[in-house]
Amino acid sequence: MKNTEQIRKAINKNIKEFFQLREKNKFLPGRTFINYAGRCYNEKELINLVDASLDFWLSEGRFTAAFELKLKIFLKLKHCLFVNSGSSANLLAMSALTSPKLGDNRLRPGDEVITTACCFPTTVAPIIQNGLIPVFVDVELGSYNIDADVLEGAISKKTKAIFIAHTLGNPCDLDKVLRIARKYNLWLIEDNCDALGSKYKGKYTGTFGDLATLSFYPAHHITTGEGGAVLTNNLILNRIAASFRDWGRDCWCKSGKDNTCDKRFNLKYGKLPYGYDHKYVYSHIGYNLKATDLQAAIGLAQLEKLPSFISKRQKNFQILHKYLKSFEDYLILPQWLKEAQPSWFCFPLTVREGCGFSREALTGFLESKKIQTRLIFAGNILRQPAFAGIKYRIFGGLENTDQVMKNSFFIGVYPKLGNQEISYMAEQFKGFFSQRRIKK
Repeated sequence: MKNTEQIRKAINKNIKEFFQLREKNKFLPGRTFINYAGRCYNEKELINLVDASLDFWLSEGRFTAAFELKLKIFLKLKHCLFVNSGSSANLLAMSALTSPKLGDNRLRPGDEVITTACCFPTTVAPIIQNGLIPVFVDVELGSYNIDADVLEGAISKKTKAIFIAHTLGNPCDLDKVLRIARKYNLWLIEDNCDALGSKYKGKYTGTFGDLATLSFYPAHHITTGEGGAVLTNNLILNRIAASFRDWGRDCWCKSGKDNTCDKRFNLKYGKLPYGYDHKYVYSHIGYNLKATDLQAAIGLAQLEKLPSFISKRQKNFQILHKYLKSFEDYLILPQWLKEAQPSWFCFPLTVREGCGFSREALTGFLESKKIQTRLIFAGNILRQPAFAGIKYRIFGGLENTDQVMKNSFFIGVYPKLGNQEISYMAEQFKGFFSQRRIKK
C-alpha cells in the first residue's frame, strides 16, 4: 500500500513530465507575438500549486507563512502581509493611515495626499475612497517619476502624506522625497508594484517608506496569478493593515490559531460586554482582501527565480537601450538616477514633439510586426472619465503628464524574452525609421 507521501512524489514526477511535454515554444520572427509581459514559470510552480491543493487548506496556511517570510528576508523588512492584489495592497496601505489607533497622526477626510496624475488608477483611487484630497505634481519626462524638485512647493497645512510610485521599476529620487517627508512629518507610501528588486543606493525600494505595496499580477516581476503585499517595518501599521484586510477585526491571530494575545476573553472593547471574544471584535470598517494558500504556493516557487528574473530584465533593457540610442533625436529614452539600480518593468519611450511622426504611427507599425505595446497606464488620470468629478488640487501644472498621455508608450523586457526577441524588436525600430527615410 502506498502512503500519501509516496503518492505526492508520484504526482510531482508526472507534473514535471507534463510540463516538459507541453512547453516547447520556438520563436519565429514575424510570426511569434512578442508580449510586453507574461508569466515565467516551470514545473516547480505547478508542483507547489498541486501540493497546496492536496492539503486543501485553501485560505492562509503554510505556504502563505513561508512566502511572507522569504519575501521579508529578501527585502530585509520586518513585516509582509500577503493580499489578493496590488490594488488591494494600495487600498490597505492608504486605509491604514486613517486608523483611530494612530491618534493625532491619523489621516482624516479632507486631508491632502501628494501624488502624481501620471499613474495607474489604483494609486490615486484609495486616496479618494478614504475621503482624502489628492494633490497632483508633475512628472519628469524620461524617468516618469514625480518631479522631486517641485514637491516641497505642493505642501499645504492640510498635507499629511505622500503616495508615489517607482514608475515602471525606476526608483524615484528618494533622497529628496524622504528629506521632505521628514521635514514636514508626512507619512510616505511607496507604490512598489512595478519595482520589485529595484534598488536605491544599494537598498531595495519598498523599504524606505512607512508603508509600501507590491503586485503579483502576471505582468509583474513575480506572479501569484492575482496577488499583492503590504510591506512595513512598523508593527502597529502592519496590524492595522491586517485588520483592514481581515474584515476590520481587532484580532491578529493567524488563520487556524486562537488567543495569540493571551487575553481573548479578558478585555473590554468599546460598548461591548467585558470579555467579549476578541476574535469577534471589530476596530475598523474593513474588507476581506485575503489571498489563498494556493496563490502563495506559486509565489514561493517564483521567489526562488526572482534574482534571475531581475538580472534578465536588466540585461534585456540594456540591450534595447544600446540599440535605440541612435534614435534619440526622435525618441526620449528612459532616464534613471545614478543612485538607482532599476529592476525594469518595461522599456518606456516618448516620441519627441515635432519629430515628423506620431506615437500612433510607431506603435501601429510595431503592433503590425507582432510587437505588443502599451501606454503608460492612465496617462493623465484627471482626463479619465471615472475621475472627472473628484476633488483635487494641482501644483505647478501637468505639462509633462499631458506629454506622456499624448506621446509615451512601452515595450517589454520581461525574462521570457531572449536575445532573438530583443534583436527582432530592435530591427523593427530600424525598419520603421528606414521606411520613413529617417537617418540615425
